[in-house]
Amino acid sequence: MTANPVYEFTEREQHILKLLVDHYIEDGVPVGSRTLSRLPGIDISAASVRNVMGDLEHMGLLKSPHTSAGRVPTSAAFRVFVDNLLEFRPPTEHTVDNIRTLLDPSLSDQALVKVASNYLSGFTKMAGMVTVPRREEKPLQQVEFLPLSDKRVLVILIISDSEVQNRIIHVERDYTKDELSEFARELNAEYLGRPLIEVRDRLRRDLERTREDMDNSMQRMIDVAGQVFGPDESEEAADSMLLAGETNLMDHADLGDVSKLRDLFDAFAQKRDIFHLLERSVSAEGVQIFIGRESGYDALGECSVVAAPYEINGKLLGVLGVVGPKRMSYAQVIPVVDVTSKLLSAALNLRS
Repeated sequence: MTANPVYEFTEREQHILKLLVDHYIEDGVPVGSRTLSRLPGIDISAASVRNVMGDLEHMGLLKSPHTSAGRVPTSAAFRVFVDNLLEFRPPTEHTVDNIRTLLDPSLSDQALVKVASNYLSGFTKMAGMVTVPRREEKPLQQVEFLPLSDKRVLVILIISDSEVQNRIIHVERDYTKDELSEFARELNAEYLGRPLIEVRDRLRRDLERTREDMDNSMQRMIDVAGQVFGPDESEEAADSMLLAGETNLMDHADLGDVSKLRDLFDAFAQKRDIFHLLERSVSAEGVQIFIGRESGYDALGECSVVAAPYEINGKLLGVLGVVGPKRMSYAQVIPVVDVTSKLLSAALNLRS
């Protein structure tokens, strides 16, 4: 995300910008000088307000969507508003208790992040998203292979008593149950209890170093295992992020343009761009807000992303957040994303 420009405002300009953005978020229609002049706290005429709005427009903070006298905030105005003018509305005690109850520590990692994504979607009426705790950092307890038809194999990865991951891989030929059982026995004997990322890296090194000298059976075993522990980038993104409530965005007039929605839903279908955007937030502290093209992705040009990392024992595991229109209630959304990330961390820590 590039550095944001620094604006020097008079107290009057700042006050009117805040009122205009607040009003636009609330009503979703262009705001005129006469409307602002009638709001509480404005003690100048509509003509004076119009002059201030002209100055703000010259700074690139307001724009006119059509020939009406009303103005709407630009992405830059939303950034100024979020960084400097926002008055947060923390979740109520009832809301916090509800989130804490839903995030039951007895649930598996996968179930917990799914609950968090669904909750954020339902609460904000936008799209909720959570990256799943990184599989490669967890220790392998057991792996099993079962033969399927059409050169496919069902892989069962046992990570913990509460987490079992299933995956279907495509192989070069059909394998018998006995062959796959032998593969599993050798992998379990060699890698039991090791982090999955270590298993993946060692398999890759072994395959590269000894491919020519390795007997056929061992080579086939590593070829099969390599598909389990080394998914390609698109598969990793699809497996590592949960989305909920994407269709909520159809109810927001700001995103009502069919072409914009199509691009956005294509991005959701691919997941890769959004996953990478969230991954940029993993190393950041606290809530991160990407407004419009700050995300770096055209499909999110009319959206804002609010995201926060979650952790276990001080180690960052992933990110959760929401995608919605730039005209979202930041005052409400940012605190609920922050609280949900903290409560998800708490639930995961109780399980560790």
